[in-house]
Amino acid sequence: MWFTLAPVAAVRHRTMAEAALERLRESIILGELPPGTPLRLEDLAHRLGMSISPIREAVRQLEALGLAEHVPHHGAKVMSLDVEELRELFSIRLAVETMAVRRAAERFGDADEERARAHLAAYDDARHRADTLGAMREHTAFHFTLYEAAQSGWLLRLIRPCWDSCERYRPVLLADRGALQDRHEELDVELLSACAAHDPDRAAAALRAHLELATGIYTVELKGRSIFAF
Repeated sequence: MWFTLAPVAAVRHRTMAEAALERLRESIILGELPPGTPLRLEDLAHRLGMSISPIREAVRQLEALGLAEHVPHHGAKVMSLDVEELRELFSIRLAVETMAVRRAAERFGDADEERARAHLAAYDDARHRADTLGAMREHTAFHFTLYEAAQSGWLLRLIRPCWDSCERYRPVLLADRGALQDRHEELDVELLSACAAHDPDRAAAALRAHLELATGIYTVELKGRSIFAF
């Protein structure tokens, strides 16, 4: 079995649909539900110990996030990985996240820095314990602490779906060993330092370098081209 249901007490503060969405999303991101896997409502409801209604809503949200697709007469399945789609997603992320980190650098406060450093330390700890799921959660929390500092609800709403769609490509960057993985963490530190120093240009440069690391990870699929080269 590729997942187990969290105890009811652990998800009481969320709706059942939200709990199902989080568990299914993480299973897709971690590769426990590989590309092409059918998302049969009855089967998922049985495995998660839920009724079909919250599962149906969770699968709809997976489709909206680009993690699943609906196949006429067959239902939903996990979306296949696609390098061209990845390149498009990263280009969109570069545009909106650059805007966010520039605004964040102008508005960054001591409380923002304290929260971001705490998430970065927790991410480093989880990464070096080979806790991929924990590392992913803390890495996400770190970046969204920066984006929230931009004080723009619209930017957050634009960033979130692209971020979630890219998460399935991200676990390899969070491995506990590797030069690219170490560089990825160094650039997170640089991004935070730039925001804390109120330097928008430096923050934007760190973000671009951060996203460009995908070029090194997907060298074969990208045929030597930059992730941003169309």
